[in-house]
Amino acid sequence: MTLTATDLIRPFQIEASGLRGRLVRLGPVMTDILGRRRYPGPVAQVLAEAMVLGSLMASALKYDGVFTLQTKGDGPLRFLVVDITTAGEVRAYARVEEPDHLGDGHLGFRDLVGTGHVAFTVDQGPHTQRYQGIVELQGDSLTDCLLHYFRQSDQLDAALTISVDGPVLGGDGSWTGGGVMLQRLPDPERQIPSSEREDDWRRAMLVLSTVTGSELTDPSTAVDTVLFRLFHEDGVRVYPAQPLSRGCRCNRDKVAGILAQIGSDHLEEYKIDGDVVMTCEYCNVDFRFDDAALAALRAA
Repeated sequence: MTLTATDLIRPFQIEASGLRGRLVRLGPVMTDILGRRRYPGPVAQVLAEAMVLGSLMASALKYDGVFTLQTKGDGPLRFLVVDITTAGEVRAYARVEEPDHLGDGHLGFRDLVGTGHVAFTVDQGPHTQRYQGIVELQGDSLTDCLLHYFRQSDQLDAALTISVDGPVLGGDGSWTGGGVMLQRLPDPERQIPSSEREDDWRRAMLVLSTVTGSELTDPSTAVDTVLFRLFHEDGVRVYPAQPLSRGCRCNRDKVAGILAQIGSDHLEEYKIDGDVVMTCEYCNVDFRFDDAALAALRAA
């Protein structure tokens, strides 16, 4: 993987203070996901930001399964979900009420989501207990909501900055996004006085505030160049990058299993032009079953 690549997570550590962080950059993955549906501009913007934030949060956790970030509100953007597997497969979807009325105006985050909550879930399979954190939607952006969650947590101090760049008029419809997350974790082995720890944290956040949107999103700027520019004075160590890819867990066999549990009378409700059509909300792929395929399901 080249250092100028997109669709990756680069873990790093600031040597002088021991602070840990992640830099995420998304490109083709984000473009692919957003291009599968015709989201209104403001909704696409929020969903793009959620992909960056979800990737940052997932990369900060140790888990073997699926990390999910989702919002539910009473505004036009009723539901938003992003999930990332341990292997780095990303998928995302937003449900919008009356999308044609939103247009491509400059609606703010609060206008879109209204009141509600944001939830973070770690699902490691049927034999483990799911972990979930929930916090009210507060602030003028999804980033503000996550920072509010961190402030409520006794286990994690974190700082976030992200940027998203959408398609230009007449362009190829491509999206790019990037972000940096810094973490201050308990580290009793270093035995640094609390006053020094606070100084280290304030200094790191001040440095982080100097990063520009173009540094985060421009694929021609190497991610390690960004990290070196920010933290070289205190020393920055990078770790192997994790690639990100678009991945959906839908398939025909899964859909067939669901249909096999539905009574034949109810299946008629799903028919379009004589076939039962089931659409994956994430990847917008249709799975069609004609009468012969449905009969085979019932006979199985």
